[in-house]
Amino acid sequence: MLIQRAYKTQLDPNNIQRTQLLKHAGCARFAYNWGLGQVKAGEKPNAMALHRTLNALKKTDFPWMYDCSKASPQEALRDLQKAFTNFFAGRTKFPAFKKKSDGIGSFRLTGTIKVEDKKIQLPRLGWLRLKEAGYIPKDAHILSATVSEQAGRWYVSILVKEEVEQVQLKDDTLGIDLGIKTLASCSDGTSYENPKALAKYEEKLKRLQRKQSRQQKGSNRRKMTKAKIAQVWESNCS
Repeated sequence: MLIQRAYKTQLDPNNIQRTQLLKHAGCARFAYNWGLGQVKAGEKPNAMALHRTLNALKKTDFPWMYDCSKASPQEALRDLQKAFTNFFAGRTKFPAFKKKSDGIGSFRLTGTIKVEDKKIQLPRLGWLRLKEAGYIPKDAHILSATVSEQAGRWYVSILVKEEVEQVQLKDDTLGIDLGIKTLASCSDGTSYENPKALAKYEEKLKRLQRKQSRQQKGSNRRKMTKAKIAQVWESNCS
């Protein structure tokens, strides 16, 4: 059976590569916001049409975009089209502009993507080191790569298409229902209590959140506290 599967792992970029990653994330955010502005001005939320218009403006209005892979703004506009599709279907609210203050964000790349044990090659970014060796399969058919930033760390999620063997279920198969009050309830009546692994971090999070609420909005101290909260979640809750 052919399925799609994502493999996410942490990158280990150098300073030059970090700058390029920031440029690509900014390019994707700009394209999304530009496209949203065009739609609000009367254009249709069609990714291909918006991308053609944006490409025509790059040389004169946005030459800095040539530093990034063309897939970054193209995929961002596809995300915008999907956001409007969900809005028109009543599943989400009207798309909003993306703010840098809400986070660096992410970007998606397509094209030639290669994987080796300890590194990955991405369009326009070249070879980047991986924190975890051998996690991403080297022989899989790669569809896309999504790069994101969380609490100062960069990650790459690879979407691949691969063949998996179908397993024939036996009559004595045990069903498991995952929950919140209990970790798991099995079809044979057995239940397992939730270990509440986050309990020891709750007090630290509450303290930081109270501190953030007292600080002035937009101040550097508030931004530092927000970053600390993100680090606690990233280090202990992921």
